[in-house]
Formats: sequence, structure tokens, C-alpha cells
Amino acid sequence: MAEKKINDTFLKACRGEKTDYVPVWYMRQAGRSQPEYRAIKEKYSLFEITHQPELCAYVTRLPVEQYGVDAAILYKDIMTPLPAIGVDVEIKSGIGPVIDKPIQSLSDVEKLGEIDPESDVPYVLDTIKLLTQEQLEVPLIGFTGAPFTLASYMIEGGPSKNYNKTKAFMYSEPKAWFALMDKLADMAIVYVKAQIKAGAKAIQVFDSWVGALNVADYRYYIKPTMERIFSELKEDNVPLIMFGVGASHLAKEWHDLSLDVVGLDWRLPIEEARAMGLTKTLQGNLDPAILLSPWEVIEERAKAILDQGINQGGGYIFNLGHGVFPQVNPESLKQLTAFVHDYSRKVKS
Repeated sequence: MAEKKINDTFLKACRGEKTDYVPVWYMRQAGRSQPEYRAIKEKYSLFEITHQPELCAYVTRLPVEQYGVDAAILYKDIMTPLPAIGVDVEIKSGIGPVIDKPIQSLSDVEKLGEIDPESDVPYVLDTIKLLTQEQLEVPLIGFTGAPFTLASYMIEGGPSKNYNKTKAFMYSEPKAWFALMDKLADMAIVYVKAQIKAGAKAIQVFDSWVGALNVADYRYYIKPTMERIFSELKEDNVPLIMFGVGASHLAKEWHDLSLDVVGLDWRLPIEEARAMGLTKTLQGNLDPAILLSPWEVIEERAKAILDQGINQGGGYIFNLGHGVFPQVNPESLKQLTAFVHDYSRKVKS
């Protein structure tokens, strides 16, 4: 079946091409604060939703229909591919991903297998096909977790505030660490390529917690792995986006990689990123907490960010500096999307 014609403003911005207005999408836009999603979650877990393509596609496209955003992001979790390589992970309400048997040695790493997306996660690929061939009129963003962030869960056994076990393993077991990075890079590459083949038009790599590392450690322990991932994904000719939290000090390191878009959280202003020498398309970076403020505050902060994004040169995509909170009023996101479109269209005209 032929794919539907889509609004490609987001894709043009990713590539640094001229657009009539600033495109916008929101991390964690699918679900969280939407009453329709909450009703679904009363019946089904995240695991159950993602294993039902029709239902998962509905959750994915819902914010596009409600907010008018310029891209959809596939509803799933960064943990989704891990069971395929032998990691027993459970998403526990109020806690997050929990892994009963954390990685502790090289032998644990060597026991990890390989992913075959067509047989291991067919429901993910079916959801993508359903969305891109029949439902969406905007690009679909696929995604994967980056090796450091996935490794942090696998070593800590769950979420962490300081990543002490992860860093200790990295420093004291370098052979096992790099073997783990290779395993997770292989998984990410195969997994993402399958998403692209199924119809994903862009890919975001979430290295959510890599900001816990300093620049020197990132360069030595992480960056070579990321260079391999992005270099291999570049062959598929879709825009590639990098994002992490509390990682402003790594923005220049990301800019060096074979990617198209550097995602910024709210800590690094766009004008400062440009002054640092970042010339690629930037994405971000309204603090999601501001969405809990009165509209006048939201508009003022969004306008300031848009002015920087538009006037500093280079491609620009409006987003949040992290994900939507469950407490955010969906109407605020709808109003913000319209404001971003209308204001940027006036400035660009």
C-alpha cells in the first residue's frame, strides 16, 4: 500500500531547509496528560498497549489530532527491545523499569543475545506500518534508547539518582563495559533500521541520563559507540536527533556526530548553543514545568525561545526541554502549538 502524503515541515527543519513556520512536537506528547489515554490505561498496561498495533497507533496519533503538532512519536518505551536480547525487565507503576538480574560481569554481558525485530517486536513494526500507510498526515518519529542510558538500568537494576553502580562498572570493568556498549549498539542499529524500513521518517536517540558523565569520560567511554550508531544509521537517509537531560556540557560532543538535530533541554539557551559553534538544527527547549503556569507566562517564555530559534540562524524545531507532565492541561498544549505556528509564521514572512 502506498504511503499517505504528509506535511514535511518537520523533516525540512531537521535538514536545515527553509520552512514557512517553526514546526513543533512534544516529547511524551502521546499519553500522559490526555484523558482518553488515562481511560485506556485503566484497562491496559503500557506493555499491553504497545502489543496491540491498532490501540498503540491510536495513542500515537491522538496528540497529532488534538494539538495539531507537526510530527508524531511512536508510543513505546526505551525498554521495549531489551527482552529480545535476554533482559528480563518489568515496568512497575510509580517506579519505572525494574530489572531483577542486573549486569555485574563480563560473563553477564556475553550471555546477551541479538534482536530480530521482525520476530521479536513485530507489533512495533505493525504499528509503524499502520500509522504511516493509513493514518498519519505528519512524519512519524521512531526512537531508541542509547547504550549508556540502557546500560544504567541494566546495571543499577532500575532508575537511579546518581548512577554510581553504572560508573563504577564503567571504570573498574572496561572490557565488560565496552562489550556491553557493543551489544547495545548492535541492538539499537538493527532495531532502528527496522523502524525506518517499516516507515519511520525520523529517529530520535534518547541518552536521557548520560549527562551524569563529564566530557572526558563521555569522549572515551561513550562517544566512539555513538559515532558507530549514527554513522550506520546515516545510510538510511532519515533525519537523526540526539537528546539527553542535564547534558548541556555534551552538546558540542553531540554536534560532532553524524546526526542532523541536537536536542536541548531547558538549561542551555539556544543563543548560547549557537555561540558555542552548534550550526546544526536545534530542537527545544521550553521547561515543561512552565506548562503548569498561566497562559501569559507560557506565551512569554515560548516567544523568547522562538525568537532565539528563528533569529540565531540554522534549522529550528520547537519542543520541550523534556517530556510532558501528567498534570499538564491538554488545552495548554493545543494553544501553545497554535501560538508557535502563528507567531513564527508572522516572524518568518
